[in-house]
Amino acid sequence: MKKKVYLDTTIPSYYYDDRDETAFLIGATRNWFRDEAGLYDIYISDETLVEAQEGAHPHKEEILDFLSRLNLLPFEEMLEEIVQTYINNHLMPQEFGGDALHLAYASYYKIDFLLTWNCNHLANANKREHIRVINSRMGLFVPEITTPLELINEGECKWNETKS
Repeated sequence: MKKKVYLDTTIPSYYYDDRDETAFLIGATRNWFRDEAGLYDIYISDETLVEAQEGAHPHKEEILDFLSRLNLLPFEEMLEEIVQTYINNHLMPQEFGGDALHLAYASYYKIDFLLTWNCNHLANANKREHIRVINSRMGLFVPEITTPLELINEGECKWNETKS
C-alpha cells in the first residue's frame, strides 16, 4: 500500500512557475514529481483548488488542469472545528486560514505527508511540536509536514541538482 501525500497550493504553483528567482524550488518540485510522485497516492482539497483559482498564478490553467487529475478529499464539517482550534491555539494565524485548512485536511484524513513550500506556517521545525501537541489533544493524526527536498525515497538521492 502506497503512503499518502497531500499537496497544498505551493507545490503545483512552483511546478508551473518560470521565474528565475525561484528556479531552485521549481527544479526541486519538478524533480520530485519526475522521480518520487509515483511512489505515493496524492491528494488535494477544495482549498487547494480555491487557492489555485483565486491566486495570481502565471500558469493558472495548467495548474488547474494538473489539480483536476488528483484525488480530491471531501469536505467534512469537522474540518471547520479543527481549523478554529488551530487558530484559537495560535498554531496558525487567522489571516492564513487556508494554511490551517490544509493541515486540518491532512490531519483529519490521516495523510502521511503534507507536501508544501510554505516554511512560515507549515514546514517549519519550530511549529512541529506545537502541531503535535494540538493534534494530540484533539485525537488527530499528525502528518509529517515536509518539502519536496525531504520527501525522497530511501537510498541514493536520484537528483543532486535541480534541472528539470
